[in-house]
Amino acid sequence: MARAKYFRYHDGGRAAAGYRGKTGDCVVRSIAIATGLPYQHIYDVVNRASTRERTGTRKRDISNARTGVYKSTIHRVMKELGWVWTPTMQIGSGCKVHLLPRELPHGRLVVSVSKHLTAMVDGIIYDTHDCSRRGKRCVYGYWQPPARRSLSPLQIEHFVPPRPRSQPQPRTQEQRRADWQRSIDRDAPVAPPRRPAPHKPARPQQPPDPPRRKSFFEWLFG
Repeated sequence: MARAKYFRYHDGGRAAAGYRGKTGDCVVRSIAIATGLPYQHIYDVVNRASTRERTGTRKRDISNARTGVYKSTIHRVMKELGWVWTPTMQIGSGCKVHLLPRELPHGRLVVSVSKHLTAMVDGIIYDTHDCSRRGKRCVYGYWQPPARRSLSPLQIEHFVPPRPRSQPQPRTQEQRRADWQRSIDRDAPVAPPRRPAPHKPARPQQPPDPPRRKSFFEWLFG
């Protein structure tokens, strides 16, 4: 197969983002090409993800979008973008898939090969050089978007234009009169509610005086 049929030069938008010169940015470049997101956006996402890495005696440096990215950070970034990883080589299994259009699925792919990451769109390799080694380079695995994926809020702002705001409709005379009446009712002083009179307990009734007995003279003279 001729080289011109499956390879196209593409820098992923590095020059458009204002960067110059050559560097080891294959991770940022391939992700930007396959996803369609801006180069600078993927550049910042990779550097933010690298801050979560841990260093030690065997690993003294962290990933960098310009010089190189560790596999764990690549998996973290692709998982955040919603892409699915498909391995094509296991330990001791040997090379089963090569960097060829007929051996990889159709669509947008981020393909992992030895010490390199490249983008393949509809069977065409988009990179700064033909990294297929004439179709003999082994593929470790590839990322691809799910069949039905919903864009994240970070991706929506790049693809979906903002909705135009609807112009407010002019208010009618009846609506303005109703607003004026409500403002009058709202500004009118409101009388405080009357407090109920305190309840006074009823006084106990005094028993009636017993009938007075008539004296001797009253009884005698009637």
